[in-house]
Amino acid sequence: MKHSTLKLTMLAALGFTATQASALGLVALPDTGFSSSAYTNCYNDGRVEPGSTADDVKGNFGSFPISSANQPSTTKNNTCFVAKPANEILSPIAGYSLVGNNTTTIPSTTGGSDSIGTLVDRVWRNAAGTMCIFGTRVTMINADHDDSTEATEYFEINDIARGGFADSGTVNVGYTIFSTTGNTSPVYRVGRTFTSVQHRSYKYDTLANKRINGTNYLDLPTKNSVTAAITGENTPIDATTVASTTLATQDAVVNSNWVDFTADTVYADDDGSTNALSGFTYIQAECDSTATSGWKKSGAIRLRQTAQEETTFKEIAIEGFAPPGATIP
Repeated sequence: MKHSTLKLTMLAALGFTATQASALGLVALPDTGFSSSAYTNCYNDGRVEPGSTADDVKGNFGSFPISSANQPSTTKNNTCFVAKPANEILSPIAGYSLVGNNTTTIPSTTGGSDSIGTLVDRVWRNAAGTMCIFGTRVTMINADHDDSTEATEYFEINDIARGGFADSGTVNVGYTIFSTTGNTSPVYRVGRTFTSVQHRSYKYDTLANKRINGTNYLDLPTKNSVTAAITGENTPIDATTVASTTLATQDAVVNSNWVDFTADTVYADDDGSTNALSGFTYIQAECDSTATSGWKKSGAIRLRQTAQEETTFKEIAIEGFAPPGATIP
């Protein structure tokens, strides 16, 4: 099927246009990005302006605690949010059956064999064998990821990137949350890019400082020149230091081969929060009826720590499902 025809069929079926920022349900993520950014807002949609004293600051990328009243749901704060199926094995869209299912141990970044969590990687396919949904969720545990330092270092997943979508045209993306105990990070934004962009609050010592952005930090990065895996300030920052960067680092060029979900998943965060689970992320894209056992690609899933607080840039590359025929550079 031609990608242009597929794109129109997909979007029409889901009630989207390429520029529409839908409320509840998957949203369109064009292979060319958007007018000024490779990213689009998800849980951030409608976030109050930095500096406001309003209640719903949408977590400020995980720096500010999200109240129970402002959790994403089917009725509120639900851009990109999908009504959860009865259980995690089921597709978020009717008519799709599970055809690929893998659970992977997340290794420490020091190259050791110790587990710091688990990653669930699933594929659902429609009856016609033409469309698939690629799903990912991580669970972090109480484990040190870096034995080269004396203190316990918890790996913080700020972004989950999936590769292999260069030939997919517009894909549809979203997430849901299965846990009801408030320990799951929402997805703040999604980008058609390889680059994970650091986001820091002004400081993370008080609620007033956690609610506003650091100097020059953008909710939606520009798309001018940065192609690196991670961009920002690659230095730890303590709770009382003002976060500052340059606009040049708040940038991520469009890369049609990748989809990047920005969240804040960590067993115990420096800012005091605990979001050990990620949301279950979904990407709907073209596929075929071949066996998914042949779709696994080394490094198709990248877990990125973007040094939001007292950490540095780190990436863990994991084998994952990608559309048939995909290439992972």
